[in-house]
Amino acid sequence: MDSEVDMTPPPRAGGDSRALSRHPAGAARKDGAGGLRAALRVTSHALIAGLPVVLLGGLAVVFGPEIAAALEGRGVAAWRTVFTAIVIQGVPFLLLGTLVSAAISAFVPAWVFTRVLPRNPVLAVPVAGAAGAVLPGCECASVPVAGSLMRRGVAPAAALAFLLSAPAINPIVLVATYVAFPGNPQMVAARLIASLLTSVAMGWLWIRLGREEWLRLPKRPTGHIPRASRAEEFRVSLQHDFLHAGGFLVVGAAAAATFNVAVPHSVLRAFSDSLWLSLPALGLLAVILAVCSEADAFVAASLTGFSPTARLAFMVVGPMVDLKLITLQAGTFGRAFALRFSSATWVTAVLCSGLVGWWLL
Repeated sequence: MDSEVDMTPPPRAGGDSRALSRHPAGAARKDGAGGLRAALRVTSHALIAGLPVVLLGGLAVVFGPEIAAALEGRGVAAWRTVFTAIVIQGVPFLLLGTLVSAAISAFVPAWVFTRVLPRNPVLAVPVAGAAGAVLPGCECASVPVAGSLMRRGVAPAAALAFLLSAPAINPIVLVATYVAFPGNPQMVAARLIASLLTSVAMGWLWIRLGREEWLRLPKRPTGHIPRASRAEEFRVSLQHDFLHAGGFLVVGAAAAATFNVAVPHSVLRAFSDSLWLSLPALGLLAVILAVCSEADAFVAASLTGFSPTARLAFMVVGPMVDLKLITLQAGTFGRAFALRFSSATWVTAVLCSGLVGWWLL
């Protein structure tokens, strides 16, 4: 009676041992299957990445002499010369412009803009347009700055005038234009007047015809990066703007060089001989190429088959309407606004370029 009887049932023979032995084996099988899948994934990625290299290497071996002869051709040499000249001339101004743009984004608070603008929108539009001459910025930076101004109480018409003028008439762009067109100060003056006239005209046009439901203000604040030092914000802005705009400069230089070499002179004459065809032709080309405003003057200078007025239209339209700007405006202010505003800006810019070109050039 004093002894306690153990009522725990004895383990079944083979039951727990099989369960214990089953898990390590299953885990081993799972590990083996995972390792096999990882090995297959790495192998497939290596094959996918290596196949183009192997194909290109084989083509280079087989057609090496023909490729070398083609690269030494007159057309390719001309393309290489035009491309290199545009890039080398444009990169210093692109770097300077992005440095100033990043400094403004990092160190200049948005309320500075609101202090200098009149309360009357009709008067604020030309003041905001003229402010673009002393506050350099690239096209990409002007869109969030305009949204920030609107959220802080600036009239939309004035913010839109600044959006158009800042990347078009700032000192860096004008100096780049002077370097790209040596001995032709009339081109610099024409670009300044036509761009300022376009930005002011679009601001006043928005006051007259714009509707609030077309414009969707950004919900999240733009401008300074939260929880980041000003030096870090400057570095991030500079890196983003330079790499982003530099890519468009390379693409634009390649497209301009291809255009100069590949397009027959007979086709150029069909457009260049007529002012009414050359203006919209280069206006459309500026929309497609989307070259940064700090470097587009060098692309325009390379289009020697066109009249000075047509090349002026290329430089006036480019900083105000291009594919990347339309996308940025659609994402910031809404698609309805971007389509209407970009279309009206393109027409206004082409008309102002033709008028100023006829007057000065």
